[in-house]
Amino acid sequence: MNTRLRNGIIVLVIGTAIWFLPAPHGLEVRAWHLFAVFVATILGLILQPIALGATAFVALTVCALTKLHTPQQALAAFGSTTIWLIVAAFLFARGFLKTGLGRRIAYLLTKRIGDSTLKLGYALAFSDLVMSPTTPSATARVGGVIFPVARGLCTAFHSEPGPSARRMGTYLMQTVYQCDNICCAMFLTSMAANPLVAGFAKKILGVEISWPVWALASSVPGLLTLLAIPYVLFKLSPPEITATPEARKVARAELEKMGPMSFGEKVITVVFIGCLGLWCTGSFTGVDATVVAMLGVSSMVVWQVIEWKDIVEEKGAWDTMMWMGSLITLADGLLRLGFIPWFAKNVSGTVGGMSWMGALVLLILVYFYAHYAFASMTAHVTAMYVPFVSVAAAAGAPHFLVALPLGFLSPLSGGLTHYGGGAAPIYFGAGYVTQAEWWRNGFIVSLVNLLIFIGLGTIWWKVIGLW
Repeated sequence: MNTRLRNGIIVLVIGTAIWFLPAPHGLEVRAWHLFAVFVATILGLILQPIALGATAFVALTVCALTKLHTPQQALAAFGSTTIWLIVAAFLFARGFLKTGLGRRIAYLLTKRIGDSTLKLGYALAFSDLVMSPTTPSATARVGGVIFPVARGLCTAFHSEPGPSARRMGTYLMQTVYQCDNICCAMFLTSMAANPLVAGFAKKILGVEISWPVWALASSVPGLLTLLAIPYVLFKLSPPEITATPEARKVARAELEKMGPMSFGEKVITVVFIGCLGLWCTGSFTGVDATVVAMLGVSSMVVWQVIEWKDIVEEKGAWDTMMWMGSLITLADGLLRLGFIPWFAKNVSGTVGGMSWMGALVLLILVYFYAHYAFASMTAHVTAMYVPFVSVAAAAGAPHFLVALPLGFLSPLSGGLTHYGGGAAPIYFGAGYVTQAEWWRNGFIVSLVNLLIFIGLGTIWWKVIGLW
């Protein structure tokens, strides 16, 4: 049987079975039916019998057809500023890719500090960090921009899949991917699911996580983790080549091929710096983060860095808009019909008698390592974020201390497996790292991430007054 057909049958059977089961005591039938649609949607996102956007669109159609949502309710989320922020960020990323500014940044950093393999790891990681505030697709960022640079450096040092993999490639491939997950956690606009987290936190907990709040909260633990992980992996998968003076020559040669900065690159640089400034000062200027992103895109169109056809053809933006809008609608419905409060009330009994800190730690660990079962960070967030923050809040945990750790851990959990995020198959598929080594190192890196982001991060969030 065709795999997609088989997966589609699984989704339909499980969703239909839940639909026709009796609603649990204390829960309205309509809420139970919406939960059935929600479960089927999550399974669809994981198994992907059809495209993500198509799965979400079908779910909305079912909700409207069965009157779980009115047509207005089903479509209301598409007017959300959260969705348009991420769409604008995708369009912003188009400029980075089209002008080649991302590659230039990577080669400039390599030219400056790339005289050792360890420093090369840091150079590629911080190239990713520079692009991450305005590039919400990790696949586009480290797959389309960083991967060709990393792969080219491996070839330059005669490190290819197979016997020579450990010369450099085994180390670099793991380092870039693991550090990208950290970059995804550092900005509201660095991963498509982050605005989804912010939207859920506001609706469920009443917590407003703005762009500057997210960036400030992640800054210290994020930078510390970025400094730690390349060194940790250097010890776990030590490269045979440690000195790489030739890397600077490679970078210099590539920069010479690129020539001086083009007009488009200069425009992108100015717009990028301007948007960062407005995002960081939004609480003072009163300019909404989505409006800032729209201003950036408008500037690029006016200066013809990107054309209108580039916007129309940016499939990632419109696909993301579809599934994000649909998932927000489903989550809103579960809250409106009482499923989330019912779930939190019943599940909170399982952590009864525990302090809120103990309950929060338990929930964080379960949430984080549950990603072994997910191939999509978005599906992970959609399936688990709302119920887990609801239970943690019901246990008495401070709301910011609930919303932030689970939000940050959503992208960080992608490093556990070779299928944990969109860019994972690219780096694992390059053939430099065995599955056993990837999983072993992924687990060790996860412990470092938890120690810094949750351990030290909790102290940092206390210092800046978030709880």
